[in-house]
Amino acid sequence: MSERDSLPLPDYDHLPVGSLTSRIRTLDADGLQTVLAYEKSHANRVQVVSAMNHRLSELRSGDQPSGGDPAAAQPEQAPAPSGGSPVSEATTGPKINPPSQGDPTNPAQPRSTG
Repeated sequence: MSERDSLPLPDYDHLPVGSLTSRIRTLDADGLQTVLAYEKSHANRVQVVSAMNHRLSELRSGDQPSGGDPAAAQPEQAPAPSGGSPVSEATTGPKINPPSQGDPTNPAQPRSTG
């Protein structure tokens, strides 16, 4: 089991900063310390470290975790496709071969006189 697999936020390395800063509110001080140490030793993003330090000071002064689930479905990931219609030979339209000089019946394309 790698260090990343033991983090309290699943798929931590792929979370966008905006999602990450809201998800850290679900962690207690120990969980936040774990993620903060990981962040500092890997990406060390100033905005993330600053948000984590700020949240850690809030927790130490009496704030409680938000109660959300850090492993909940992530809105930043697209849902799985629902199916849709399959493309096959039977569902394709007829082949269209436009004339090489345009369509003489189309008034938007002037005919050359000459």
